[in-house]
Amino acid sequence: MSSLTTNGIKVSVKTDYIAQLSNPDVSKHIHYYHITIENHTSNKVKLLRRKWFIFDSLDVPRIVSGIGVIGEQPELEPGETYNYTSSCDLRGGVGYMEGNYDFVNTITGEQYSVKIPRFTLTSIVALN
Repeated sequence: MSSLTTNGIKVSVKTDYIAQLSNPDVSKHIHYYHITIENHTSNKVKLLRRKWFIFDSLDVPRIVSGIGVIGEQPELEPGETYNYTSSCDLRGGVGYMEGNYDFVNTITGEQYSVKIPRFTLTSIVALN
C-alpha cells in the first residue's frame, strides 16, 4: 500500500490485478485501485477535481483529469474517511499511476492540491 499526506489530507492506495478481465495475449491488463482519503484537518473539505498521470510500459503516457471521482465530489468532515475503487487498463504488464486531487476548504473557500502517491501496476504475467 502507498500512502501520502499533503495539507492534512492522507491518500492511501491499494492495487489488484484483475486476471479474469485481462488478456495478456492482446496486451490488455486491467488493474483495480482502491483509494482511501482521510481528512486530518480541522475543517470540512470537498474534493473538486482529479488529475492522473498514467505510465504504461508499452504505450505513451496518459493524463486523465476531470471533476470529482467516480461521478462524486465527496465532502469530508474533520476525521472522516472516503473510500472508492476504480480501474485502469494498460497495454504493458507494468506501469504506474500518480497524480493529485484539488480540494476546497468549505469554510474559507481556499483551494489547494493534494498529492496522490505513486503506485505500481504489475500484472501476474510481468512477474513471471
